[in-house]
Amino acid sequence: MKRTIFYVSDGTGITSETIGNSLLTQFEGIDFRHVRLPFVDSEEKALAAVTRIRAIAETEALRAIVINTVVDAHLCEVLAGCGGLMVDVFAAFLGPLEAELGVKRGGRINKAHQVDSKGYENRIDATNFALSHDDGVDVDYKDADLILVGVSRSGKTPTCLYMALQFGVKAANYPLTPEDLELSDLPKRLKPHQQKLFGLTIDPVRLQHIRVERRANSRYSSMEQCRFEVAKAEALFRDHRIPNLNTTRTSIEEIASKVMLALGLDKHLY
Repeated sequence: MKRTIFYVSDGTGITSETIGNSLLTQFEGIDFRHVRLPFVDSEEKALAAVTRIRAIAETEALRAIVINTVVDAHLCEVLAGCGGLMVDVFAAFLGPLEAELGVKRGGRINKAHQVDSKGYENRIDATNFALSHDDGVDVDYKDADLILVGVSRSGKTPTCLYMALQFGVKAANYPLTPEDLELSDLPKRLKPHQQKLFGLTIDPVRLQHIRVERRANSRYSSMEQCRFEVAKAEALFRDHRIPNLNTTRTSIEEIASKVMLALGLDKHLY
């Protein structure tokens, strides 16, 4: 079965798409086609969205499914004319919140993604920090909120960048080299910062697959080397009681959340 899902928003569409994707993961065996319609913030744009949704629904002979985060009530009425299943995300929550708080909604468009200057600057600073401290390039960790430790290609860099961009966390990462792992001890550069360490590990089979794409037919990508490095890294984490996580089947978002929770960095979430 194939169904088209429209994410309609008066802003970027990130909220509607995130919530919609979370809901759709509960339904297996369906091939969802995702269409984002952002910045629908006027009647003209709402009518254009309705025309597009209707056209695709007629082509597919199935009514569309619309995940809607448009705040303006009039625009929502216009969008309802598309004839699709309208999942109004905000409507389900704003009414009960108004009743509980005793305050009416403001109705301001794109409020969720307005730039907070201080928060924005923090995220930019954290991103620059992550880039300059990637793969042990800069080993001055005194300002780091955390240091991800793991073998090459275990997910350290994308996780650091995600935490920086999303939460303003200053995350460094240190790659455990074969030479480090031969010693069976923490590298000297990490010992003063052990309380900031979090380990990432990965299934050797998955690790080899990733490394082959980067450097095929090398010792680096051999199964023997992958198994050796992962086993040594996991032993290092156990011996030094470093909290760690297997990233094999874990999304970057989930890795970041678990790392921050384990190290008590949830204050960065808001």
